[in-house]
Amino acid sequence: MEENYIKHQYAPILPEKDEWPVVKLARERKEFVKKVATLSEGRILDLIGKNPEILKEELETTLYREKLRIKQNPWDVDPDDEGPFWGEVKSNLLQIHTEVSGTKAKKLEAYQAVLRKITARYSEEIASNFKASHYKFTRRVVTYGFSRLLNAARVKGFGSLFSNQYTLQDKIQITGQTAQLRELARKGTVVMVPTHFSNLDSILIGWIISVLGMPPFIYGAGLNLFNISIFAYFMNALGAYKVDRRKKNMMYLETLKTYSKEAIQFGCHSLFFPGGTRSRSGIIESKLKLGLLSTAIEAQRANFQNGNSDVSRKIFIVPVTINYHFVLEAPGLIQDYLSQTGQERYYKENDEFSTSYKISKFLFKFFTKGSDISVSIGRAMDVMGNYVDEEGKSLDKWGRVVDTQEYFMSNGKVTVDAQREEEYTQMLGKRIVEEFHKINRVFSSHLVAFVAFELIQAKNAKLDLFDLIRLPQEDLVLNYEEFKAACQLVLDQIFELKAQGKIDAAPHLNRSMDEIITHGLDNVGMYHAKRPLIKDKSGNLTTEDMSLLYFYHNRLHGYGLEKLF
Repeated sequence: MEENYIKHQYAPILPEKDEWPVVKLARERKEFVKKVATLSEGRILDLIGKNPEILKEELETTLYREKLRIKQNPWDVDPDDEGPFWGEVKSNLLQIHTEVSGTKAKKLEAYQAVLRKITARYSEEIASNFKASHYKFTRRVVTYGFSRLLNAARVKGFGSLFSNQYTLQDKIQITGQTAQLRELARKGTVVMVPTHFSNLDSILIGWIISVLGMPPFIYGAGLNLFNISIFAYFMNALGAYKVDRRKKNMMYLETLKTYSKEAIQFGCHSLFFPGGTRSRSGIIESKLKLGLLSTAIEAQRANFQNGNSDVSRKIFIVPVTINYHFVLEAPGLIQDYLSQTGQERYYKENDEFSTSYKISKFLFKFFTKGSDISVSIGRAMDVMGNYVDEEGKSLDKWGRVVDTQEYFMSNGKVTVDAQREEEYTQMLGKRIVEEFHKINRVFSSHLVAFVAFELIQAKNAKLDLFDLIRLPQEDLVLNYEEFKAACQLVLDQIFELKAQGKIDAAPHLNRSMDEIITHGLDNVGMYHAKRPLIKDKSGNLTTEDMSLLYFYHNRLHGYGLEKLF
């Protein structure tokens, strides 16, 4: 039953910070931002076929959406000059409309000048502000502060605050293909793609990268995190580039993709959440946002085009799953999901991760209570979804070495083919989802929540999800022995799936069923005001919040376990 996880800090792969790709990029930040802006401009012009009328339409659409965003959904982190900037864009467009006439080329030139202003602004907004000194300081502060909290909770007496009896590796358990990840980070460029359930994920992954002795990664972090002072500091220190999900216009999205592609091609290890945002339902992401994912494929093709076919210019995709007993934002996330699914049948409430105070309170609770986190590192793949070995060689499904460059060749040379790369991106997305499910680690909390919800649903088979959530308390009671038998049935199936390599399971699931249930009940949603699953006075089980029970149940969605009920 001994947990097989990393219990030590690895030596750095690149001890000297000047060797870190992200430091090299930071030194060239000004030039890099200009390059991204210029390439984004060219990319957009190519997409519209250099048609001035289409460009005019896209510029007007962008202006309208940005003005609407400023009015209806402003954030504290937004630049102070947003109003004046977009006011100037509006004036520029009016001026072109009234003053510029004549040839198609003249109109294109005029509209292109406006486009250039926008891509330059977007590039600057997106760009990372990484500083090595801030990174090292933040890493030390996070590690020291979290360790102090952990030991204060576990070691008695005044000296607990200065104790090193327990480490963060005891609390945040790193498992999986860590040795391969480190080796590939030495050889080429790693793109890490984790599941996303909490705003805590970004800082958590940053700490894990440090523990594994890897140089810092660049992050695609949601701009909403920069609204929160504590997260803004961490994100800036960790070198996050900003992703503003309010902006859906083509010009912003193409600039964002260009930034990601160029940074990966530069050699920066990168991290982004392919689900795009936190899972609202608690289900492991099955439909990925392919925009940023496509940039890894573009970067790999560009490396091949530039004659860089050795392993040092190879890009490796590494899936990661993060497993929690408890997600602070779960009440808001599941309500958001239900409101989107059932429309008027449900109401959206505020995000629990909305203030620094709430986050600080959560961190204190997490590190002073018994709820652990598991981070599973999956087997690395190339951009085509082929597994790679320790040397970075791509392998087909029979274990034979394949040349990734051949996927990008036609008529004997590497070529650009947008449709082909779109298909490759979809293939890679499917492979990542498959790996998410394979390395997903079942906790006791997932088991008890899944079984409880399925039993309640089976007893009320004619009701849809929204009616289930509204069931009266007397219909939400489960007999303990019946529940225990169902848990055993599901656990047996989980172990069968594990033997087939289709899922993973935490070692605490090797205990007796009574112990597993007790452990699950103690940990599932342990800090929520309303607990998703509890024992009543008679020893039977019930829920205080059916929607939360559904959220935690969903971690085991996608394995066919529902058929057992």
